[in-house]
Amino acid sequence: MTRQNYIFTSESVSEGHPDKVCDRISDAILDALIAEEPEARVACETFATTNRVVIGGEVGLADQDKLHDYMQHVDGIVRNCIKDIGYEQDKFHHETVEITNLLHEQSAHIAQGVNASNDKEEGAGDQGIMFGFATNETPELMPAPIHYAHKILQRLAEVRKNGTEPTLRPDAKSQLSLKYENGKPVGVTQLVLSTQHADDAQTSAHIREIVEPYIREVLPEDWLTDETEWWVNPTGKFVIGGPDGDAGLTGRKIIVDTYGGAAPHGGGAFSGKDPTKVDRSAAYASRYLAKNIVAAGLADKCCLQLSYAIGIAKPLSIYVDTYGTNKVDEAEIEAAVAKSMDLTPRGIRTHLDLNKPIYQRTAAYGHFGRAPDADGGFSWEKTDLVEAIKSNL
Repeated sequence: MTRQNYIFTSESVSEGHPDKVCDRISDAILDALIAEEPEARVACETFATTNRVVIGGEVGLADQDKLHDYMQHVDGIVRNCIKDIGYEQDKFHHETVEITNLLHEQSAHIAQGVNASNDKEEGAGDQGIMFGFATNETPELMPAPIHYAHKILQRLAEVRKNGTEPTLRPDAKSQLSLKYENGKPVGVTQLVLSTQHADDAQTSAHIREIVEPYIREVLPEDWLTDETEWWVNPTGKFVIGGPDGDAGLTGRKIIVDTYGGAAPHGGGAFSGKDPTKVDRSAAYASRYLAKNIVAAGLADKCCLQLSYAIGIAKPLSIYVDTYGTNKVDEAEIEAAVAKSMDLTPRGIRTHLDLNKPIYQRTAAYGHFGRAPDADGGFSWEKTDLVEAIKSNL
């Protein structure tokens, strides 16, 4: 039995964090390619620093001659991302940043292992292990610390971008330490918020006056008490932010992207990768399955692991851990999961409808715990597999 009384901490970072700028650019390029060719193979990495963005990786298209034409749009995609995030700093500005595009054709050796043929199913794009997680401690079936850390930054981004709080700037971090009693979150013991701001904001107290109402708006009403310790811009001024303040790179915030450390992570990043790559699609499928297991009432908490080998279609293993909260034997849940969904790479993409330009929106504030969109975005957050899993027990 897992501990019932403890303090657990998770952090989030805003869309203006240097690494998240890079995730956004990588996923925006991915979306543009998938919009042109739904089966495009993309592995796009971005590096950003002062006045500079460098893009590299590989692209596989049915008509590889079109790659040069598509690459003409990359410069505009990058500048639009930076503009939307809100960077107009002297040393990182959407109009003046220097962009280097080093994308090239996909390796033929990788393609031969992944592509389907007359005698072979489409295989996984790489070996690896992927984890999905769900818990009933929030309505979204997400761990509360990471869920509310995201919500704080999302709300601050809204009021920054709509002009309500012009002092705020794009780069920010949040961190919540939540007290658990009887396995459920009951309050905030420590709250950390660091946000970039205009140069005329002189003190941490001034920034707290700006952000506190929005933090209180987002968190459950009784979670902030006189016992809660606040740490708002604890180092003082935070004027220089984003890639000018610290270099950024795609895929360096994988724990922020998933469950805030409350569950394992397989190690593979998501952003910039097309859904043939199981680092991304199987992690989405794992979350989908874990969420539906909890939504079905089969467990209060569930961690589900899938594993794959490059070029092999079917998962090598399925593992379920419910931390002792299961109402049904875990081996039976594993068997039901295997019957309820085709977990080959193509099966996942088909079931979750992943061959769409739906990835740029995932680049900040978490890939999980978001409401499904009408156009297919966040399809892995649906709970439409509940009855199938139950019927296969």
